Amino acid sequence: MSHLRLGAATGETPAEPITSTGGVLFRAHDIFSSVELQAMRIDGLLRRVCGNSYARADHHLDPASRAQSAILCVPASLRAKVALARQSAAWVYGCAPLPETVNLVTDHRRRTTALPPFSEALMHQVALGPCDVRVVGGVGVTAPLRTALDVAVHGHDDWAVPTLVRLAAHPDLRCDLVLVVRALEATRRVPGKNRALARLQSAMHSG
Repeated sequence: MSHLRLGAATGETPAEPITSTGGVLFRAHDIFSSVELQAMRIDGLLRRVCGNSYARADHHLDPASRAQSAILCVPASLRAKVALARQSAAWVYGCAPLPETVNLVTDHRRRTTALPPFSEALMHQVALGPCDVRVVGGVGVTAPLRTALDVAVHGHDDWAVPTLVRLAAHPDLRCDLVLVVRALEATRRVPGKNRALARLQSAMHSG
């Protein structure tokens, strides 16, 4: 897929630091074992966020904490080289259900070590334009417009259109699906292009 200049300029979404050594997010085997964290979840002190990450029960999950919990499923050496994408990015923005596997993308021109066997994440090498990734809570996440494009092309029928509707309706994301349609129409050799356009049209006429 060619570069799609969809998003706003790359920017940082500020957030309080959330670490497993002090904050609201905890990862199994950093301070507490998985058994201890599950016990605290049963006691109502924590809730599971993503993978083996848990948040304090009194913490309101926001895009930053969701992004930080998802990236903990990725080896530390790869975290700066990848971005959360597709359903995972839509989940970070609060517009999709949590996927079973963390979805990642990395630019195909970049040398990136493969994920380890039995990883909790799935990585795709794609073409990323200069506006396709933003930083959310210190984590790379595909920008809303790029996320909408990926959801339209790669999403599943049971959640793709509702997710597109939520992305477009979110007041802070500025995700105009008309721009996504134009970018997709101008792009050649996209598998599932007609289905993706149909999903976008359905989302735009929903409600």
